[in-house]
Amino acid sequence: MSDDEQYVDGDADLVAGDPMPSARVPLSRDRIVATALAFIDEQGLPGLTMRRLGERLGVEAMSLYRYVPGREDLLDAVVEATVAEMQADDEVVNTPADGWQDYVIRLAHGVRRVALRHPKAFPLVASRPAEAPWLRPPLRSLDWVESFLDALVGEGFDDEAAVGAYRAFTSFLLGHLLLEVATRGADVGPLDVLEPEQEPGADALAEYPTVRRLAGDLSQDHSATEFEEALEDLVNRLALIFNEHQRGHH
Repeated sequence: MSDDEQYVDGDADLVAGDPMPSARVPLSRDRIVATALAFIDEQGLPGLTMRRLGERLGVEAMSLYRYVPGREDLLDAVVEATVAEMQADDEVVNTPADGWQDYVIRLAHGVRRVALRHPKAFPLVASRPAEAPWLRPPLRSLDWVESFLDALVGEGFDDEAAVGAYRAFTSFLLGHLLLEVATRGADVGPLDVLEPEQEPGADALAEYPTVRRLAGDLSQDHSATEFEEALEDLVNRLALIFNEHQRGHH
């Protein structure tokens, strides 16, 4: 526990005749969720508890339950807040103004910026149960899925092609961005990577001469370039989907 985060004993305050801290500190669901996201950004998800969140806010933990029924609801709200940040991104557009390719590229970069801004929270976007089983992370908000499908249909995609594009787009983003945030300290379970101090030494690689020889190249971070190249490949793939379905209707 840090020096500025100490246990808040509201019961002791009441017994002493003082108001509980939550009576003095303005609380709201948005403030609680924003504080939880900041906590995860700084310390990671495993350390987040209602008690520690209360300490961060300077209130007793039980006061939080009026706004968030529990930790699971809190994590769902953190996911919603994280995804909603794209709405405030001026580079992301809600409808295509310069073609569907520009729209898709802007949206992809918007999602990546969210992942880079909140690498330790981003795995929640992938792991939390969605509102519907067919909503695929990271584009898992009903608002964004509606916007995405409507945008492509408005640009000439038929329904089947638009759904195929949604699946391809989300698979591309999830694979790339989970790997990228893993290199930035995120806990992504099976995809997690070794910390620099845990990297195997020469002795451990003695039986793997090719890996040892290429270890320097393998450890280089080309995330931005790889994202751009893979995104270009995805756009080309979506163009093929679009063209094939166009031909199928003639």
